[in-house]
Amino acid sequence: MCPIRSALRSRFFVAVVAAGVALSGCGDNAPQEGAGGGMFGGPVPVSTVTVQPERIPLNLEYAAQTLGSREIEVRARVAGILIKRNFEEGAPVKAGESLFTIDPAPFELALERANADLAAAEARSDQARREATRLKPLFDATVVSQQEYDTAVSSQTIAAADVLAAKARVKEAKLNLEWTRVESPIKGVTSRAIKSEGSLVSGPDVLLTTVTQVDPIHVLFGISDNERLKLNREVQEGRLQWPPGGRFEVTVTLADGSEYPHKGVVNFTDARVNVSTGTSEARAELPNPDVILRAGQFVRVKLSGAVRPAAYKIPQRAVLEGPQGKFVYVVDGEGKAAIRPVDVGEWTGEYWVVTKGLAAGDAVIVDGVLKLGPGVPVVAGDPAAAPPAQP
Repeated sequence: MCPIRSALRSRFFVAVVAAGVALSGCGDNAPQEGAGGGMFGGPVPVSTVTVQPERIPLNLEYAAQTLGSREIEVRARVAGILIKRNFEEGAPVKAGESLFTIDPAPFELALERANADLAAAEARSDQARREATRLKPLFDATVVSQQEYDTAVSSQTIAAADVLAAKARVKEAKLNLEWTRVESPIKGVTSRAIKSEGSLVSGPDVLLTTVTQVDPIHVLFGISDNERLKLNREVQEGRLQWPPGGRFEVTVTLADGSEYPHKGVVNFTDARVNVSTGTSEARAELPNPDVILRAGQFVRVKLSGAVRPAAYKIPQRAVLEGPQGKFVYVVDGEGKAAIRPVDVGEWTGEYWVVTKGLAAGDAVIVDGVLKLGPGVPVVAGDPAAAPPAQP
């Protein structure tokens, strides 16, 4: 091999080894991320916010469905032929308004027979009373026997009872005649007629139509068991306060995103949990004078009135997620970053509501958290500013 070429190769090998040793030394002396501070080992520039407890309202929102406050099945009380429908399908009706008419002729005849039977019973009662009155002095004078007088008195009593029975049949006949006029028991909106004119109605087993009261209207929604337990725990710990009597104010958002103009209140919460959905049913009642809401609509409800008496608001970007849950970095008394586990509630605008884990006056690090680790020195400043020039 040429001596000159061999010498060049030896010098190249020595240069490469020297460069590798130099790079290795630089790597050993470089600061580790999250453990050695900022650039060149100095404190990490961060921005902080000093938190103070606030009284923060809590709004709860759920998917819901409307339901009539009263839904009545209209049925006939007597059997007969349906001869007339007296309402417009889908139109509002008043309480006591006639919806259907059943042929009254057979019931009018029954009332006439009952009146005739009553007249006959009253006549027999008068006759028995006169007979007993006539025999009374004769019995006192021992002209008639005891048995004959007792028979007359008993006949009078039986005749009086017959009169009472006849009067009851007259009342029954009158009721049956009145029931041929099928009325709406409540004020509401009718559905379609199930039976048409000419149909034979056999009695209460036949559904004629339904009437739904939509003013006021009910809104049903479900609260998950997990959320219910969490809220109850916060109430017991004093981190949350319910409105007086648990009567939340309710705002309804319609399917098109518009807000319903009237507000209502929650008036019922079921103590049971639905085994199919894992939710507890709750109900709100709202006025509906213009019938904007119809039974069966899907809406969203917002419940307001609950308050967190001493919670903290911090920017969302300050809250991090770790294996043990959510946490934030705070500046401790030595000017170093410290991890603080927190319990968060809901979002309000651009902020997390922190319900547990912070104290008044804590300096929560908002920006620059990606460069931090426990015990890293920090200095308040703008982390977006340019780093200092290298010497």
